[in-house]
Amino acid sequence: MFTEEEKDAFYKVLYRRRDIRTFLTDPIPEQALHNILLAAHHAPSVGFMQPWNFIVIDSKEVKERLAWAADKERRALAIHYENETEKKQHFLQLKIEGIKEAPYTICVTCDPTRGGSHVLGRNSIPETDALSTACAIQNMWLAACAEGLALGWVSFYKKQDIRDILEIPPHVEPIALLSIGYTKDYPDKPILETVNWEKRRNVEDLLYRNGWGNR
Repeated sequence: MFTEEEKDAFYKVLYRRRDIRTFLTDPIPEQALHNILLAAHHAPSVGFMQPWNFIVIDSKEVKERLAWAADKERRALAIHYENETEKKQHFLQLKIEGIKEAPYTICVTCDPTRGGSHVLGRNSIPETDALSTACAIQNMWLAACAEGLALGWVSFYKKQDIRDILEIPPHVEPIALLSIGYTKDYPDKPILETVNWEKRRNVEDLLYRNGWGNR
């Protein structure tokens, strides 16, 4: 059982967590980094397959190359907002410099061969390996917030670019690039919400009972 104070602390972290784009170059404690990675490794995984690996990057040269890959894809994706001037402007303003600014960027990967060809629970739904890796990423995000650190998920890049830069085997999926560090600007609301990209939906509008569409 947890005390009311412990429960309050958990929900505070849950609702406080943000996707951050700007970082300070200040170093972060090694123990904090270890805690974040350990939290990731304690995420649930289907069939206990633990499909993740974590490539911790602090090399300036490697971070520069990763930033190049992300920026290339960001510019390519901007074409999808050609008819939405305001959204295109906000999209192009999304900062990927965090990869270079933050003391660490972590590439979280998913190995679909982990555990062999018959992993409990994955035979019917193969993508549960990626979903399990996403659970690890969420744990990292919450742990970073609890440590007083910021985390940003760079989600646009060509996977083959990342494989080439980090020498990742061809069968392993680079799921996420996560930059971790301190920031001087930790917003009260998600960045995309503050620029009116989208509003948080009412959870009551997303709930059904006993079948789709039943309110």
